[in-house]
Amino acid sequence: MALRWLQLGVLALALAGLFALLLVLSRVPGSEAFFIWIDFFKTALVIHVDQSVLIWFLAMSALVWCLTSPDENRLRIVESVAYLSALSGALGIAVSAFLGDGAPLMNNYVPVLQRPGFFLMLGLFGIGITLQALIRLGNFRPRQWLGNRPDIPGLASWTVSLAIVISLLALLIAWFQMPDEVEGQAYYEYLFWGAGHSLQFAYTQLVILAWILLARASGVTLPGSSRWYAWILMIGVVPVLFTPVIYMVHETVSLESRSAFTDLMKYGGGLAVIPAGFLILSGLIRADRSNSEYKPLRAALWMSLLLFFSGGALALFISGLNTMIPAHYHGSIVGVTLALMGLGYLLLPKLGYPLPKGRMVELQPWIYGIGQLLHISGLAASGMMGIQRKTAGTAQGLESVWAKASMGVMGIGGLLAVIGGILFVWIMLRAFLRGR
Repeated sequence: MALRWLQLGVLALALAGLFALLLVLSRVPGSEAFFIWIDFFKTALVIHVDQSVLIWFLAMSALVWCLTSPDENRLRIVESVAYLSALSGALGIAVSAFLGDGAPLMNNYVPVLQRPGFFLMLGLFGIGITLQALIRLGNFRPRQWLGNRPDIPGLASWTVSLAIVISLLALLIAWFQMPDEVEGQAYYEYLFWGAGHSLQFAYTQLVILAWILLARASGVTLPGSSRWYAWILMIGVVPVLFTPVIYMVHETVSLESRSAFTDLMKYGGGLAVIPAGFLILSGLIRADRSNSEYKPLRAALWMSLLLFFSGGALALFISGLNTMIPAHYHGSIVGVTLALMGLGYLLLPKLGYPLPKGRMVELQPWIYGIGQLLHISGLAASGMMGIQRKTAGTAQGLESVWAKASMGVMGIGGLLAVIGGILFVWIMLRAFLRGR
């Protein structure tokens, strides 16, 4: 089951990369001669975001749940149903971009296509993840976490499942509380606002686990004891417990509710990831050079830390609805993605495949990471000049030379990142095709 979820995650990244290539090309100056439909850009953006963030991250979460849960025969049928449901949903979401006439809506966290097929496939994927998360959540083993040598992977995966189940609860609460008069993009903005913020805590717990495993596997001696990291993980999931409370105190459709969830992530999101990142970075700086076999893991760890915290730093400069916002979240999101790419390399031998080797494997994290650094740098510079987010072609208003140059850098970096993503997918597919 773990192998199947890993393969689903790689499939989602492959689909996201395809749509990302179309996205980047549609924003490069002069591209309006080829991409004449603005809805094409928005439809591609919806599928790209849902595949590269929602499906990829949650599939890798399910992978971790499978590896840290006991193998129980009585649950195998449920796990198979969960996987097949998620796989069908992931494929169907990509196909829905080419079927139906519903317009894309660019709401935050889970953008949607107003097409019955899209919502059906999104629901199928959600059912699969929910079943797998509930299986992991039910496997509660506190004794493994509170001793002298706590089970860090087990604790981290359980906190990820807790955050995801609370996120699903938030989605249901918002759905039941939604007033009838709210519709269109506003409906989905409020529907996914609380759930989307809750999911961020699951992703930070997941990236901390990936950092720890990559550091240990590539010869980094982490400062402190395992109990430090256990406490960091437990503290990091506490803020998500306030999600239902926010819905009890504030109406779903209200500025107070939106502000409360923003503050929850603003002040609670760094409780775990900042101390964990500092400890891991300090160990990484002092570590000896890794041998060639583990260079891809070390490179993925370096670039993940750099991008994640670069994205966090850019959040301090957000003012208005410009491209500084995507610069911020592309940095942090790609930081998580790079860590999970490294985790994919690391887990291949555990699943019966040889550890990927070769120059291409060593360079892949650097190509992907440097490309994304250029990408977010171009977006950040454009944001400082007032270029609006979620626009393409002439709608961007690229009047000055500097605005065109910054978006050109964005385009070059984006294309380089797409190449890095394609390399990762190819490396993983090559390993799968060679067999266990």
